[in-house]
Amino acid sequence: MRNKNDTEEIEIDLLHLLSVLWHKAWIIALSIIVCGGMAFSYSYFGITPLYKARAMMYVNNTAISLGGTSFSISSGELTAAKSLLDIYVIILGSRTTMEAVIEEADLPYTYEQLSAMVTAGSVNDTEVFEIVATSPNPEEAKLIVNTITDILPDRIADIVDGSSVRIVDSAVTPTAKSSPSNTRNALIGALLGTVISCGVIVVIDLFNNTIRDEQYLTDRYELPILASVPDMYRNGTSSYGDYYSEYNQNSKNA
Repeated sequence: MRNKNDTEEIEIDLLHLLSVLWHKAWIIALSIIVCGGMAFSYSYFGITPLYKARAMMYVNNTAISLGGTSFSISSGELTAAKSLLDIYVIILGSRTTMEAVIEEADLPYTYEQLSAMVTAGSVNDTEVFEIVATSPNPEEAKLIVNTITDILPDRIADIVDGSSVRIVDSAVTPTAKSSPSNTRNALIGALLGTVISCGVIVVIDLFNNTIRDEQYLTDRYELPILASVPDMYRNGTSSYGDYYSEYNQNSKNA
């Protein structure tokens, strides 16, 4: 019997909280607008937009020698091609390659900074790999990628015998920024505003010990109601108020 009462009490509490949130919907809506607007403004004015330039290169190796040991692969062996691509990505990200790119393109970056701006990887597990450079300047992003595609084939040929790397697509100047997404940030801000406002409203209500009505006493404290005193002044509709208004009207008529 106690478990049943407990279940009923939880259901009543949930309904009450939903009612409280409904009556405070204007606060929630205001929080959504304010937080979403703040997030959008910060994303638009406070975050530097970044641009990505891309180039693709094709790896064609039929006979490779590494450390004096020779082996052969066919162009259809994707697993072997993936292994070669991993080697080429390591060569691309090496200090010597990055410093050569910095010197060739006259870039104002250190090796560590440029390495953080450049990524590379296989395209759909094929022998084609993509080089991506991210920069706040779209022209600079293009320059970095195209400089890498100029230097990398010779670097790979010096290290891996029998390698052949060809350019599939050169980088072009990006016209659209890659980040930040103002819409996504605004939605995240609106979501945070919803969560925070609902949480504050619920917490305030849970710590509110004000006696609301007879039902609140019986449900919260399980106390019997012996008598109740009506609110004679609520909304000016009490019997006392009606009597007072009628008395004043009769006095005026007299």
